[in-house]
Amino acid sequence: MQEEENPQQQSRKIKFVLPKGHFLFTSESVSSGHPDKLCDFISDSVLDACLEQDPNSKVACESACKNSLVMIFGEITTHAQVPYETIVREAIKQVGYDNISKGLDYRNASVIVSLDQQSQEINQAVVGSKHEDEIGAGDQGLMIGYASDETPELMPLTHHLCNRLISRLQECRVSEICPWMRPDAKVQVTVEYKREDSSFHPVRIHNVLISQQHDEKITHSEIEAELHKHVLKHILPEQFVDEQTQYHLNPSKAFTVGGPYGDAGLTGRKIIVDTYGGWGGHGGGAFSGKDPTKVDRSAAYAARWVAKSLVASKLCKRVMIQVAYGIGISEPLSICVNSYGTHAEGLDDDALSEIVQNHFDLRPGVIIRELKLRRPIYAKTASGGHFGRNEPEFTWEHPKIIDLNAWNAQKAEQQQQNQ
Repeated sequence: MQEEENPQQQSRKIKFVLPKGHFLFTSESVSSGHPDKLCDFISDSVLDACLEQDPNSKVACESACKNSLVMIFGEITTHAQVPYETIVREAIKQVGYDNISKGLDYRNASVIVSLDQQSQEINQAVVGSKHEDEIGAGDQGLMIGYASDETPELMPLTHHLCNRLISRLQECRVSEICPWMRPDAKVQVTVEYKREDSSFHPVRIHNVLISQQHDEKITHSEIEAELHKHVLKHILPEQFVDEQTQYHLNPSKAFTVGGPYGDAGLTGRKIIVDTYGGWGGHGGGAFSGKDPTKVDRSAAYAARWVAKSLVASKLCKRVMIQVAYGIGISEPLSICVNSYGTHAEGLDDDALSEIVQNHFDLRPGVIIRELKLRRPIYAKTASGGHFGRNEPEFTWEHPKIIDLNAWNAQKAEQQQQNQ
């Protein structure tokens, strides 16, 4: 006997009706005051303090926080003399947690430090007596780089807008344009895209969500008005906004309890926020608190450099780069190039892979040298994304422009020599 259909199922409608070939994609980002991002900032502040005195420091520093308890733990081998507790309190202060009503007070937080030295076995495998260019990867793993021509920064539009919204929220809070704001915040942007053959492009912003921590004095309607006036109008490109664009502004209505008082925080839990907002994939390794011998960080930066260079050189419109490493081994164990069928005429992914291997030395020691990764630059990366930024510290955002004609001439000459 045929089972009767549930009346609720009969009345359920398809919510997202889009033109043929269109799709929605969503990315998110969080502020420096989000508990996980606070932990990222603390870990990277410790890393910078070590690198400032000893550029060869080996650092793997994790952080955790809940209520007024903050803990840093991990492995650090350095000649630097670092006042760890002072660094932690200063990081909390910089993020804006200076009163318990906001979720944490740097002055009376309980700080626990539990740090050991790096394993001698790992140090011997990675560094030993090797030349700097030949140092091995600090661990095994796979790393992803991604680039797309949909924005001038060669980042996905969804994630680029998320990072810009977060930066604007922070600007409004710190400069007291919106004095009611507190450090914790989250944003989400959904964009409607249109497929065209093997590529696609953004058509419109479908919806924007902002959850901004606030004080008790402001009303919900005032928050909505202020976010429209001081944030959305400054960031959202007019050509992508229409009458159907939806806004969900502090949909929980009240958001006074935030930071570590509202949720526990942990280093490395916002890896998609840190990278491409869900585009291109992720190898799984977090960045913050790790010195550049950890390929989770340095090779991910290099993979972005490679991907951005290919797109900036117009060899493809969109590309994902995957590299893999083994502990103590300097050369990558694999390199994969996927241009999603957007490669330039006369090229394919095999040719792009050959170009990458010819133009980029992806040994960890060479990555560190070419991208100048032993500098104390990492606290700045902890909020606002590691990619798609124009600050001079972000060397992996400066593409290497590849001359395809010169490459083809070089290949032809090599072929002649081999005959």
